[in-house]
Amino acid sequence: MTHHDDVATSLEQLLESLIKMVGRANKKNDNLQNTINLMNENIDSLKKRISQLEWIMKGQLKERDWSPIRTYPTHHHTQTPSEIHDHISHF
Repeated sequence: MTHHDDVATSLEQLLESLIKMVGRANKKNDNLQNTINLMNENIDSLKKRISQLEWIMKGQLKERDWSPIRTYPTHHHTQTPSEIHDHISHF
Protein backbone atom coordinates (compact mmCIF):
# COMPACT_ATOMS: atom_id res chain seq x y z
CA MET A 1 0.00 0.00 0.00
CA THR A 2 2.97 2.28 0.40
CA HIS A 3 3.27 2.58 -3.36
CA HIS A 4 -0.38 3.68 -3.62
CA ASP A 5 0.19 6.21 -0.81
CA ASP A 6 3.23 7.65 -2.62
CA VAL A 7 1.24 7.97 -5.86
CA ALA A 8 -1.65 9.60 -4.00
CA THR A 9 0.72 12.04 -2.27
CA SER A 10 2.40 12.90 -5.58
CA LEU A 11 -0.97 13.49 -7.25
CA GLU A 12 -2.10 15.66 -4.35
CA GLN A 13 1.09 17.76 -4.59
CA LEU A 14 0.65 18.04 -8.34
CA LEU A 15 -2.95 19.18 -7.88
CA GLU A 16 -1.92 21.79 -5.29
CA SER A 17 0.82 23.03 -7.62
CA LEU A 18 -1.62 23.34 -10.52
CA ILE A 19 -4.12 25.22 -8.34
CA LYS A 20 -1.38 27.69 -7.34
CA MET A 21 -0.34 28.11 -10.98
CA VAL A 22 -3.94 28.82 -12.03
CA GLY A 23 -4.26 31.34 -9.18
CA ARG A 24 -1.09 33.17 -10.27
CA ALA A 25 -2.24 33.13 -13.90
CA ASN A 26 -5.62 34.57 -12.90
CA LYS A 27 -3.91 37.31 -10.87
CA LYS A 28 -1.66 38.20 -13.82
CA ASN A 29 -4.70 38.19 -16.08
CA ASP A 30 -6.50 40.59 -13.72
CA ASN A 31 -3.45 42.88 -13.65
CA LEU A 32 -3.22 42.82 -17.45
CA GLN A 33 -6.94 43.55 -17.78
CA ASN A 34 -6.59 46.54 -15.41
CA THR A 35 -3.64 47.80 -17.45
CA ILE A 36 -5.60 47.41 -20.69
CA ASN A 37 -8.55 49.28 -19.19
CA LEU A 38 -6.28 52.11 -18.07
CA MET A 39 -4.65 52.30 -21.50
CA ASN A 40 -8.06 52.38 -23.19
CA GLU A 41 -9.09 55.27 -20.91
CA ASN A 42 -5.89 57.12 -21.84
CA ILE A 43 -6.52 56.51 -25.54
CA ASP A 44 -10.08 57.78 -25.21
CA SER A 45 -8.79 60.88 -23.43
CA LEU A 46 -6.22 61.49 -26.17
CA LYS A 47 -8.85 61.03 -28.89
CA LYS A 48 -11.07 63.57 -27.14
CA ARG A 49 -8.17 66.04 -26.88
CA ILE A 50 -7.31 65.55 -30.57
CA SER A 51 -10.94 66.12 -31.50
CA GLN A 52 -10.95 69.34 -29.47
CA LEU A 53 -7.75 70.54 -31.15
CA GLU A 54 -9.16 69.74 -34.60
CA TRP A 55 -12.33 71.67 -33.76
CA ILE A 56 -10.28 74.68 -32.60
CA MET A 57 -8.09 74.57 -35.70
CA LYS A 58 -11.12 74.38 -38.02
CA GLY A 59 -12.64 77.34 -36.18
CA GLN A 60 -9.47 79.35 -36.58
CA LEU A 61 -9.30 78.54 -40.30
CA LYS A 62 -12.91 79.64 -40.76
CA GLU A 63 -12.28 82.82 -38.77
CA ARG A 64 -9.25 83.55 -40.95
CA ASP A 65 -11.35 83.05 -44.08
CA TRP A 66 -14.10 85.33 -42.78
CA SER A 67 -11.80 88.09 -41.53
CA PRO A 68 -10.63 90.79 -43.88
CA ILE A 69 -7.00 90.69 -44.88
CA ARG A 70 -5.01 92.93 -42.62
CA THR A 71 -1.99 94.75 -43.91
CA TYR A 72 0.36 96.45 -41.54
CA PRO A 73 2.72 99.20 -42.54
CA THR A 74 6.33 98.19 -42.59
CA HIS A 75 8.92 100.25 -40.81
CA HIS A 76 11.26 101.97 -43.22
CA HIS A 77 14.88 101.59 -42.15
CA THR A 78 16.89 104.76 -42.36
CA GLN A 79 20.13 102.82 -42.12
CA THR A 80 21.66 100.81 -44.91
CA PRO A 81 22.23 97.09 -44.36
CA SER A 82 25.98 97.69 -43.97
CA GLU A 83 25.34 100.33 -41.28
CA ILE A 84 23.06 97.90 -39.44
CA HIS A 85 25.72 95.18 -39.70
CA ASP A 86 28.39 97.56 -38.37
CA HIS A 87 26.15 98.52 -35.47
CA ILE A 88 25.44 94.89 -34.57
CA SER A 89 29.05 93.76 -34.85
CA HIS A 90 30.10 96.32 -32.19
CA PHE A 91 28.16 94.42 -29.53
